Amino acid sequence: MTTALITGGARGLGAAAAERLRADGITVVTVDLVGDVDRHLDITDEAALSALAAELGAVDILINSAGIVGPGVPLIETRHADWEQVLSVNVLGTVAMMRAFVPGMVERGWGRVINFASMAGKDGNPNLSIYSASKAAVIALTKSAGKELATTGVLVNAIAPAVIATPMNATTAPDALAHITGLIPMKRIGRPEEVAELVAWLSSDKVSFSTGAIYDISGGRATY
Repeated sequence: MTTALITGGARGLGAAAAERLRADGITVVTVDLVGDVDRHLDITDEAALSALAAELGAVDILINSAGIVGPGVPLIETRHADWEQVLSVNVLGTVAMMRAFVPGMVERGWGRVINFASMAGKDGNPNLSIYSASKAAVIALTKSAGKELATTGVLVNAIAPAVIATPMNATTAPDALAHITGLIPMKRIGRPEEVAELVAWLSSDKVSFSTGAIYDISGGRATY
């Protein structure tokens, strides 16, 4: 039996990934702060993560989808507290999940970690400096961890979406959302189920010679 653990599983990309993996017969455990999930959990609480790891036992697939956007304001208007909040969830939360569950994967000799980055982490979206910086950190984290674990059977990859129709983007400032949507050559935003197909592949044995990689799903926005 293969088990997947998905953070941010109450909605958006996390919920779409959970639905898709369950269709493949994978046992999925979703976590989020609130909502209809299997466990309510703060991913920045390392003691709670340790307890969850002991409770669940073997986790074969870890999907780090939890994230927050933070304020859509110019850099000089951001506050220290804003940086701490976004980086705590988007970066340190991802790190805490990996520290809690990757060792078991290494011990068993097989695992898949999929981190959610963003095109913002590559391009840097205006008035979203905190979010962009946090997703750039997730990209670098994925590359480093992929190299460290390359011979263990545990593959670590990331997905960098452009704008996707999720509740997270529903709360993005309209001018910022219009700007980043206008960068997409396909002239539309993506759908969660499209991203979920990429998640399913990266979670499987079908991917075997890719680690530390960043997979763009951007409607043509990505140019590098």
